[in-house]
Amino acid sequence: MKPTVKIASTRTPDGGEMELYKHDRDFTIKINDQDLMSSRQHESELELARLGCAHLVGSKTSSVLIGGLGLGYTLRQVLDMLNTHAKVVVSELLSAVVEWNREFLGELNGQPLEDKRVDLKTGDILSLILRSKNRFDAILLDVDNGPTAMTSSENSRLYCYEGIMACRYALRKHGCLAVWSAEPSKKFERLLVGGCGLHVRRFRVPAYKGSKSQSRFVWVASEEKSVLPPGGGEPRLSHKRDGLKHSHRQFREEH
Repeated sequence: MKPTVKIASTRTPDGGEMELYKHDRDFTIKINDQDLMSSRQHESELELARLGCAHLVGSKTSSVLIGGLGLGYTLRQVLDMLNTHAKVVVSELLSAVVEWNREFLGELNGQPLEDKRVDLKTGDILSLILRSKNRFDAILLDVDNGPTAMTSSENSRLYCYEGIMACRYALRKHGCLAVWSAEPSKKFERLLVGGCGLHVRRFRVPAYKGSKSQSRFVWVASEEKSVLPPGGGEPRLSHKRDGLKHSHRQFREEH
């Protein structure tokens, strides 16, 4: 039986320890001894790309932002879905994760960072989004563990009102925001629909192919209901959209 070997480690912005392990052909990233992601459970990362970019299939040109490089599965799926003229910006907070992908993890997905369509950015994704008005046709967020942060408490800013509204204005007309999460969250759904005035579909997706017991969650949101992928659940909240006009206008003026 082959052993599990720690092959790299780094510190998160909050001071936690992030470690990369390898067992045979499988890789796992842990934070403070808790599993964050594993190459044995990557189906939900593929689904994030499939759902978030479904409206772009067949598009001649498209621009996509991926928040969180991870093990490279979402990036690989996006590249496989889009044509040769697409542009894919990948934002990763930790430079160590980029190094691990280049040195160890690229073999999982055919070295996607070497694709000429990829523009890699290291640093805070919210700052990038705030500078990117009407730039993207899709924004795919797999940052930290979803709305509940594990890697950095600063990531919670991305999943609050300011972060989601920044994503909304960074999207082009008919653009989609897709968000991955390890857990369901009614609070986050209320923010998307009642707080930010978006149409939303919620998808329960398998952690790995064929799994019925382990699930993850993907929300796809847009100003245009017609571009959302079919299926999933539609959150129905009692909040009225009319009361949102002032806050949306104020956000535009401030940014």
